[in-house]
Amino acid sequence: MIIQSLLDTDLYKFTMMQVVLHHFPGARVEYRFKCRNPGVDLARFANEIREEVRALCSLKFKEPELAYLRSMRFIKSDFVDFLGLFQLNEKYIDITPKDTGELDISIRGPWLHTILFEIPVLAIVNEVYFRNTQRRPDFAEGRRRLDEKVALLQADGLADLKIADYGTRRRFSTQWHEEVLRTLSSQLGAVTPRPVPSAAPQPQLAGTSNVLYAMKLGLIPLGTMAHEYLQACQALGPRLRDSQIFGFEMWAREYRGDLGIALSDVYGMSAFLRDFDLYFCKLFDGSRHDSGDPFNWGERMIAHYIANRVDPKTKTLIFSDGLTVPRTIELYQQFRGRCQLAFGIGTNLTNDLGYEPLQIVIKMVRCNDQPVAKLSDTPGKGMCDDERYLAYLRQVFDIEQPAA
Repeated sequence: MIIQSLLDTDLYKFTMMQVVLHHFPGARVEYRFKCRNPGVDLARFANEIREEVRALCSLKFKEPELAYLRSMRFIKSDFVDFLGLFQLNEKYIDITPKDTGELDISIRGPWLHTILFEIPVLAIVNEVYFRNTQRRPDFAEGRRRLDEKVALLQADGLADLKIADYGTRRRFSTQWHEEVLRTLSSQLGAVTPRPVPSAAPQPQLAGTSNVLYAMKLGLIPLGTMAHEYLQACQALGPRLRDSQIFGFEMWAREYRGDLGIALSDVYGMSAFLRDFDLYFCKLFDGSRHDSGDPFNWGERMIAHYIANRVDPKTKTLIFSDGLTVPRTIELYQQFRGRCQLAFGIGTNLTNDLGYEPLQIVIKMVRCNDQPVAKLSDTPGKGMCDDERYLAYLRQVFDIEQPAA
C-alpha cells in the first residue's frame, strides 16, 4: 500500500473538513483530475491506481492518530469523534482510462465524505507512475540536489529564512518524502512547539503540511484553507459577488481568529484586495500567494496593508507557488524586515531526482450541481468545464478576459 494512514494528507484538508461538518454538512461536490504534462500515458496504470485507491478506502483512523488531531487547539472534539467513524468510500470515485492515454478520475458525492480523496489519490498517481517508469530511482542524485538546497539555505545572511514542506501531492514516493523531511530536519533544524533559546542556532524548517509526518517526526503541521473552500462558497453563499467575503466570514466564525491566513487568488489579486477590507486586514494574520508574479503580489499586499493603516510588519505573507530554493531566497531578500514571511516549497523538495515531475491536480468543478471555478492570476491554473459560467464569474468580479 502506498497510503497507509489517513493522516498522510495535508492539514488544510482537516481544517476545511471541520468547517464542512459544522456549516455545510449537506453540500454535494464534484472533483476532476487533470495532468498538465503533454503526452504522458497514465491510462496504462489505471488498474494499479484503482487497486491502491481500493486499499486507501479500507483505512480508518487509529486511536493514536485521533489523539494527535485532538491535541491541536483548533480541532474540535466532535470533529475528531466524527473522524473516528470515518472511512473513504470507493463508490464516490471513478477511474477510467482513455484511448488517448489520458486518465479520467472523477469524484462525486457529499463534500464531507469526499474531501479527503484529493491528496492521497494524487500521491498514489505519482508513485505508481514513477515506480513503473523509474524502476531504479537515482536517489544519489536526489540526495546531491537536496544537499545543494540545504547549502544555499545555510548561506550567510539567511539564518532567519524558514521554509516548509508542501510536497505531499506530487512527491516521488512516500519513502523519499520521509527521507527529505528527516534530512531537512537534521541539517536545518526544525521548529518545535518549544521556543529555541536566542543564543542557539535558529531552526529553518518551519514544518510540513503533511499531518502524518508532522506526528511521526515531531514537526509543526501547517495549513489553513485551499481553493476548493472558496470555490464551494460560490454555490453555498447568499450571493455570488459576496462569495469570497462569505467564505472568509464563515472561516472566522469557525476558528475565532485561529488559522488566520487568507488565500488570495481564487478571483485574482485585484478582486481579493477589493474584498479584503480593513476588517479582514485586522482579523486575519496574513495571506497566501499561489499564482501570478510573487514579487508584484508581495508589493501590492504590503501597500494594501499600509493603505488600510495596518502595520505590514505584524502580518505574514506566505509564498507557495512553484517555489524553488533560489526563488525563495530572492523573495526573502526583497521582503525581509518589511513583513513576516513564510515559504512553502512543494515539488522542488519532494520530487527533484532529475526526472520531469507530473503536473497533476484534482480540482472541484461543481458544488450542489452548480459550476464553480477559480480565476487564477496564472493562465492555465484554473479548471472549469463551463465557459459560460467562467464568463459570468469574470463579469461579476469585474475581471478582464485573459489574452489568448
